[in-house]
Amino acid sequence: MASMKSHAIATLLLLAATHAAPANDTTAELKTGGLVFVQTEAISMVEEKLYISPSEVRVDYRFRNTTDSDVEALVAFPVPDIEGGYAMVSFDPNAGDNFLGFETTQDGQPIVAELQQRATVSDVDLTAELEAENIPLMPGAEVTEVALAALSPEAAARFEGLGLVRVEQWDDGSGMKAHLVPLWTLKSVYWWKTVYPANSEVRVSHRYASSVGGTVDVTYLDENGEPRGERFADYEKRYCLDESMVRIAQKTRKAQIESGTQLYVENWISYILMTGNNWAGPIGSFTLTVDKGDPKNVVSFCGEGVTKTGPTTFEMTMTDFYPDRDLEILLLVPVNF
Repeated sequence: MASMKSHAIATLLLLAATHAAPANDTTAELKTGGLVFVQTEAISMVEEKLYISPSEVRVDYRFRNTTDSDVEALVAFPVPDIEGGYAMVSFDPNAGDNFLGFETTQDGQPIVAELQQRATVSDVDLTAELEAENIPLMPGAEVTEVALAALSPEAAARFEGLGLVRVEQWDDGSGMKAHLVPLWTLKSVYWWKTVYPANSEVRVSHRYASSVGGTVDVTYLDENGEPRGERFADYEKRYCLDESMVRIAQKTRKAQIESGTQLYVENWISYILMTGNNWAGPIGSFTLTVDKGDPKNVVSFCGEGVTKTGPTTFEMTMTDFYPDRDLEILLLVPVNF
């Protein structure tokens, strides 16, 4: 089976954001996870049920305040960083701020979260510069492109000097023109306040769309079609590749050479688990369900005692679980011609 990373839901005293991971050929994945928080000895995670598929992430938690006093805390869901430039991403930048469709409830009641967004260059907050010129903060969105094009020459030069934009020349259909390409990084976090009652349990759930990265090939064999080299070693460690994954890659490589036919392409899903260690003690009961989405897909990820529970689902259960790595899922998706 294959490789495992996870971001536990968490009470936040120190906001942290994840970063977009680079893709090989086509799109980039965004490492997503649960809520983040700083180490606490007051709240334990009694149970976590994590479901992950190419279309959706669902996480259900039970937390317990083990003290005799109510604990009020700031809770946050950090959205993956959105990089400017020409990086390919696996979401629609025109879909609005909540592009992952993030929703959360506590004890069955919907939570209305605040959204904090910051535009940074080299970790310097330059949000005010963009807001002063009415520039939307989402890099790559059409409204952002239109707003940048309307900047005065003086403002455009200032933005270029600050590293917020780069000037590129290309033909947009009406001749060669200068275009401003956004270079800033958008950091976003949804947050709210909550209370963990003394000596009581709280149930928290959240749902959002998966971010799936991928390539147009199967990339973990060497130039001779053999399971060797740095990339294979990385995949073997990250996804716990087995012999069947090697054979499938070799089969698709042979088809490429003999007939120019592509049999499979790679997709990846990443999920940050390690913050599950920030609660008081281990995760009491942890259940992971990985759904490969289509019976024709092939999946690999690292885990202990993984069992197949359905045509597309695989399950792992752990007791008193301390995550020691994040969850990395490799999907081989057949190409249909």
